[in-house]
Amino acid sequence: MRAKITYTVTAAVLVFYFVLAGSRGVLLIRHGTLLTVTFGVAVLILPLIGIWFLWKNTQFVRRANALAAELDAEGGLPVDDLARTPSGRIDRDSADAAFARRQAETEDTPDDWRCWFRLAVAYQDARDTPRARKAMQRAIALHNTATRPPSRPGTSDSVDTPSPSGTSDPNVTSGPSGASSPSGD
Repeated sequence: MRAKITYTVTAAVLVFYFVLAGSRGVLLIRHGTLLTVTFGVAVLILPLIGIWFLWKNTQFVRRANALAAELDAEGGLPVDDLARTPSGRIDRDSADAAFARRQAETEDTPDDWRCWFRLAVAYQDARDTPRARKAMQRAIALHNTATRPPSRPGTSDSVDTPSPSGTSDPNVTSGPSGASSPSGD
């Protein structure tokens, strides 16, 4: 709940900033000189990029939350039984062990969005946010593919499939710390 409140407050502050910056850009354009119009257009571009980024991020969060709700209804959410340090942070060794289980599960069934969702949680627990986000995006894409009606004959619905280890080489695995090792080790 705290994360939702923080996200909502941050989004509201950003929208306020975008409106403020956009109004300043319009005022600069209305001034009418070449220099002020140029600056006005530049000032308007930044809020537009920010609004697009905020929209895409909000869509991602909503889709991830929808998957979490669906997985929770199925009883498939990962249980948070990881060891913690006295400060409350997840113990690194515990996170690495959970990650190894989730990675193996995902490698066994790479087309299951549920496995990718749990792998994303394992990446997040291991504090590897970029890979957590990529794994969650993969879970969302697989879920959308699974719920979409079959494609028409003669069309291609191929999706670029990253490996669960985050590398493109199937013979190399990578743990949450980013260190790569041959999968035979």
